[in-house]
Amino acid sequence: MTPQEMIDLFQKHVNAELAGDLDTTMATMSANPHLNHVPTMAGGVGRDGVRAFYHDHLVGKFFPPDVKITSMSRTVGDDHLVEELFVRFTHTTAIDWLLPGVAPTGKPLEIAFCVVVGFKDGKISHEHIYWDQAGVLVQVGLLDPKGLPVSGAESARKVANPSLPARRM
Repeated sequence: MTPQEMIDLFQKHVNAELAGDLDTTMATMSANPHLNHVPTMAGGVGRDGVRAFYHDHLVGKFFPPDVKITSMSRTVGDDHLVEELFVRFTHTTAIDWLLPGVAPTGKPLEIAFCVVVGFKDGKISHEHIYWDQAGVLVQVGLLDPKGLPVSGAESARKVANPSLPARRM
């Protein structure tokens, strides 16, 4: 695949997820895909596992209505695409792949995500999605950062605005 074909296929995939279109989402994927939200280990393996995860937890349930997603950077290789995202929203709905077992808190969240997308035979073969889970837990009030080497929204804001000061040591 050319870099532009990978970008276009991934955009079609994400647009279908956000629109709640499970069939189009799955049509972008290979015969044996896998999906791993690394901090929570949520996802699926194989076509049936990924489809079940998308159906039950992600497609059409991606984020609350006020979500704002900003692409910060994109790197395209021979068979992979890496997208760095800044995502902002209010935690007004259950998002079990991000915060399993946590009821909506009504708190604002700012998260930097890194999505690694693999391609094989013209389709998406996998997605590995990374974020700072400690930072998310701080923002929803489930982790007190005092005395710990963690931060909340500040770490995501620094991705969005590299000129912000670094943490004082």
